[in-house]
Amino acid sequence: MRLMRITVFALLYCGFCWAQATDECKPSSLNIPGAKYPCVYPDGRATFRVVAPDAQKVQVRVGGAFDMEKGPDGAWMVTTKPLVVGFHYYSLVIDGSTVADPATRTFFGSGWDNSGIEIPEPAEVDYYLPKDVPHGQVGTSWYHSTVTGAWRRCLVYTPPGYDATPAVRYPVLYVQHGSGEDETGWIEQGYANFILDNLIAEKKAVPMIIVMEKGYATKLGQPAPLAQPPTVVNDAVRAAAPRGQNAFGDVLVKDVIPFVDSTFRTRADRDHRSMAGLSMGGNQACQITLANLDTFAWIGMFSGTGIGLSTQRFDPKTAFNGVMADATSFNRKVHLVWIGLGTAEPNPFPDSIKAFRESLEKGGIKYVYFESPGTAHEWLTWRRDLNDFAPRLFRK
Repeated sequence: MRLMRITVFALLYCGFCWAQATDECKPSSLNIPGAKYPCVYPDGRATFRVVAPDAQKVQVRVGGAFDMEKGPDGAWMVTTKPLVVGFHYYSLVIDGSTVADPATRTFFGSGWDNSGIEIPEPAEVDYYLPKDVPHGQVGTSWYHSTVTGAWRRCLVYTPPGYDATPAVRYPVLYVQHGSGEDETGWIEQGYANFILDNLIAEKKAVPMIIVMEKGYATKLGQPAPLAQPPTVVNDAVRAAAPRGQNAFGDVLVKDVIPFVDSTFRTRADRDHRSMAGLSMGGNQACQITLANLDTFAWIGMFSGTGIGLSTQRFDPKTAFNGVMADATSFNRKVHLVWIGLGTAEPNPFPDSIKAFRESLEKGGIKYVYFESPGTAHEWLTWRRDLNDFAPRLFRK
């Protein structure tokens, strides 16, 4: 009898503690309407919950794997260690099958539709949130690629006032996503449209068009890159699959740019054309722009370089077909080389970017370097990058 009273008291006490804990844990901003989980604590910990009464083992994978515990109601729960601020992809593993969490929106990353959770910054920021300012429009444009022989789409942001000022032409920023992502990333995860809306409203950035394309392309007659969820393709198969990046530079220069210049009111010259990207997209931006300096004059690399993940220095006199051999001429021709990194990014990114910067410095190449304090290899870093990069573009 005494043991029963102690047990009941313990259950009531634990229930009271749980109620207090959940009061602190706020639903993620990326949850579907009404979903209480996942939720985030003020210190960055996150609690996940999934109902799977017949499952034998459930994990959540978010910056590592966390085993979930099953409750008497058939719901599995776990609270993680504090996560780095910003956007995180995550997935559930239920008895070996990797699935998205039905309680959140899905975002294309890692080659399939993942769930997402946002760990808020300690201080309130709003540069990437919608405000009471004039808003641009994001549309989907389809075009037929002469390089791939297939129909492709790009997302195009036109700035506020574009339709109301038919005589005005605009510079263009081509901005790319990272590995395993697609053309939707800069809108759905990066909020590029809101960042530019706010910068333009504050007169911090020149009104510009932004074009976002998928960074994977294979030439006509070549096998398409493999892109299937990990429930179907194991890691070994995924690693051996063709990634389909080699033809993207041709697609951009031969198909996308002519399509954009003929469809939208652009200022169609190199002085009014920029390319940037994050991670893999930063590598693409560097390589494509340096190979086409008659087309681009502004370059942005967000957590990426033109040497991939290499940590070896290169000789700027000979690298990239020698376009940087004459530093004075290069610095005059290229209006901006911009490099960004989050201070909490894992290796090899810091070492790779350090090697790239040191190589540029050895060759006398001017560049701007930006650090995002406390952020990792994720979308908050790249939102901050864009917020610093865009105001520098297309200035006299």
